[in-house]
Amino acid sequence: MEAGGDESLVRLIAAGDAGALGRLYSRYERGLFGYLHRLAGDRMVAEEILQDTMLAVWRSAGTFAGRAKVSTWLFGIARRQAHNRLRGRGAPAPSGIELAERPDGGAGPEELAIAAAGGTPVAAAIDRLPAHHRDVIALVFVAGLPLADVAEVLGIPVGTVKSRLYHARSAVAAALNAQEVPR
Repeated sequence: MEAGGDESLVRLIAAGDAGALGRLYSRYERGLFGYLHRLAGDRMVAEEILQDTMLAVWRSAGTFAGRAKVSTWLFGIARRQAHNRLRGRGAPAPSGIELAERPDGGAGPEELAIAAAGGTPVAAAIDRLPAHHRDVIALVFVAGLPLADVAEVLGIPVGTVKSRLYHARSAVAAALNAQEVPR
């Protein structure tokens, strides 16, 4: 995705162009939905949060200053919307719904791997991780963001992202080893 093109879309959205919002949505819906579904653990809730996210984009496009990439800005908005919606709900319960079940059906290899883990010991181990580790796992493997972008979305240094990713993977591996599940 061309960054200049995304920034142009945000400027058009700020000027009230609903078509530009639709184009931006089309570019990012898969990644955003996958990320939100992983956070929420429920397809319907993820879809609602995605709609809340796009409404927030519509309302705040005029405040986009271009200091971050549009993708990073979008995932930051989505993360805030998810945390606002899910606050007080506790950790998401495993939904039993495969992550690959999404509106457009096209999933990348990381998404397919996590989707295949739905309802398995891997998914259960991920769901037991602390929220800050689940966030990193979802942004890296579901949304497919580079580590630098994950750091920006979460407002933490890249080294912290790497550390959390390492600890999350180690915790999942330890959980699987404890269950004697082949990896």
